[in-house]
Amino acid sequence: MVEITNLTKTFGTQTAVDDISFTVGKGEILGFLGPNGAGKSTTMKMATGYLPPSAGTIVIEGYDVQTAPLEVRRRVGYLPEHNPLYLDMYVHEYLEFIGSVHGLKGSGLRQRVQQLVDRVGLGREQNKQIGALSKGYRQRVGLAQALIHDPGVLILDEPTTGLDPNQIGEIRSLIRELGQDKTVIFSTHILPEVAALCSRAVIINRGRLVADSPVSELGGKAARETIIRAEFEQPIDAAPLLALAGIRNVEVETGNTYRIRAAAGTDQRGAISRLAAQQGWVLLGLRQEEQSLEQVFQQLTRSE
Repeated sequence: MVEITNLTKTFGTQTAVDDISFTVGKGEILGFLGPNGAGKSTTMKMATGYLPPSAGTIVIEGYDVQTAPLEVRRRVGYLPEHNPLYLDMYVHEYLEFIGSVHGLKGSGLRQRVQQLVDRVGLGREQNKQIGALSKGYRQRVGLAQALIHDPGVLILDEPTTGLDPNQIGEIRSLIRELGQDKTVIFSTHILPEVAALCSRAVIINRGRLVADSPVSELGGKAARETIIRAEFEQPIDAAPLLALAGIRNVEVETGNTYRIRAAAGTDQRGAISRLAAQQGWVLLGLRQEEQSLEQVFQQLTRSE
């Protein structure tokens, strides 16, 4: 489990992270979102002990990052946004070195390295120098080093950067598998990845938390209004619709299809259906729009 409470980070007069709090449980994959400069990477660096917070606390599997940093590092696997690797080392050599830093030795270390080489899809490239690998394969090496000590918490900052679509699918599957028994904080700019992988999303903007919600509920919480599309067999008089409580506007879209704007968080479809029956309108279709994750993201980060 990761518990972040009232976390703040300032650099001089600039506040990069501004009093944010959230918790991530075991077996949960959290999508950590925000535009460039929002404070995502700064938060992740504090959670892994690379940066000290200016205020607030971070507790990982019961250990405070500030008072027990070594215990935290034993329990966290971290893939930073800019993946630092020793480019003159070979894949096996590098992973064995990282494993030895975490206390792995002998045949157990070699078996763990080979297991991870296979698991992250490095088999074809395992005998090359890291400097000779493509960016996508370097990302795989970075993911392998984050997993080498089998941590309970994974913090992944843009883990699919540079991967082709097939590789992205493979890494998604791996992260989904890892998320069954680990705590995963997953930062990305590729919003469909959040929908595909994450059960919950935290969105920050200008250092402040602007959303913390199950991904499936984000649209409803962010929406400023509800949009309904109604199709009738014939043109109708919009006045009775506008008289319904909560209906703000009715526009003719195409033909006999109308775009109805209603108050956020309301479902007016039942009222519209009953009104159609009372007015003798033949209702052919009635659909409430769902906001895409992209629309939610833009709305939350544009307005703050």
